[in-house]
Amino acid sequence: MFICFFLSCIEKTEAQEVWTLEQCIRYACENNIQLKQQQLNTLNAENTLLQSQLSRLPDLNVSGNFSSSRGKVLDQNTFSIVDGETVKSLSGGVSSSVTLFRGLQLKNTVDRNYFALLASRQDTEKLKNDLSLNIVMYYLQIIHAEEQLAVAEQQLLLTRRQAARTAVLVEAGSLPEGNLFDMEAQEAREELQAVTARNTLDMARLNLAQLLDLDTRTDFRVASPEFPDITVSGLAGTVDDIFAHAGSVLPQIKSAEYRMESARESLSVARGARSPSLTLSGGYSTRYSSSASLFDPVSREEYGYPFWRQLRDGVNSYIGIGLGIPLFNGWQINTGVKNARLNLQNAQYQLQLAENTLYKEIQQAHADANAAMNRYAASRKAVAAMEEAFRHTEQRYEVGMMNFLDYHTAKTQLAAAQSELLQAKYEYIFKTKVLDFYQGRPIKL
Repeated sequence: MFICFFLSCIEKTEAQEVWTLEQCIRYACENNIQLKQQQLNTLNAENTLLQSQLSRLPDLNVSGNFSSSRGKVLDQNTFSIVDGETVKSLSGGVSSSVTLFRGLQLKNTVDRNYFALLASRQDTEKLKNDLSLNIVMYYLQIIHAEEQLAVAEQQLLLTRRQAARTAVLVEAGSLPEGNLFDMEAQEAREELQAVTARNTLDMARLNLAQLLDLDTRTDFRVASPEFPDITVSGLAGTVDDIFAHAGSVLPQIKSAEYRMESARESLSVARGARSPSLTLSGGYSTRYSSSASLFDPVSREEYGYPFWRQLRDGVNSYIGIGLGIPLFNGWQINTGVKNARLNLQNAQYQLQLAENTLYKEIQQAHADANAAMNRYAASRKAVAAMEEAFRHTEQRYEVGMMNFLDYHTAKTQLAAAQSELLQAKYEYIFKTKVLDFYQGRPIKL
């Protein structure tokens, strides 16, 4: 699997456990219901393959029969009618048979089931990859929401300090009372923004907890990695280069290829039904009857037939070779071949569809990453410029050279730019990590 995750120690507090990204992925892979169902499908495919391999071996069957009859009974040993007596009979035997040739159907069935097993394993890896990428996305959304909340709380703190300073100046008569009312209104708006940011954070945590099928009533927290200073550089690799690598390693393509090979073997199995079949069989049996007796030719008297002697004398063994030639079976064989050929063609279309879908996904991921890179670069420049502008605006406002409306406008614009930068930052991180995934690179935060 292509996803590789950063390592971090488990931190615990009295009220909560901090989850790392690695823990989230591992927990999801161990507990996700859909993944468990897919793993059951893989186990079923393994059993099917094993059964087809064992079908090559000879079968071995033991049989036995006991009966007690009264009236006119046919003695199975003497084939005579016994009347008025209770006849107890016992028979048993062992038989075996093996298919020597059946149009290579046994071999082709094993090959078909082997490719089906490989495809099922790749489906499991595909599900793990999808689950891992979704967790990475939700994980980054939580970290983004935490930083948004920190920005909102910092803005609120600055406004409260400014409101306290304004109250002192109003009381001293240096500023009109209306400035204080405006500042208090601004403080109330930013309190609402902080509450909204916290609600967004709570919802992001809830989304990841639900994806992990955790008890969402618990206090769920994630560990925030220390991101280095993100530098904007050109994207590595073209769409065609990324697709050439991804198409050779990603499980969705491998799965489609294996299913196509499985369908090809199914066609060989269907064609094999046209061939003659050759079977070798053999058996060993014996029997006992309570009505059986021996005849003494000298005394011309009958006497008892011992149990073990009956079993020894009644031994019957056989060996034979059977040949079956299919001549006409209601057109079933030809219909099966035609349907198998259609299934093979459909599997080829499925492979082509998987490749086309992957190429489109890579195209979209490349375009999204490029757009996120440009947006992040522009946002950094905008924030840098607005921070410098706001610093001058704040200085002028504090000395009374600017009214509150202009100060509020500059502060609002700075907060919006900082929020835009945070969103662009995490979007850029996620989009580039998706490209890393398609290129087979380990994803690390």
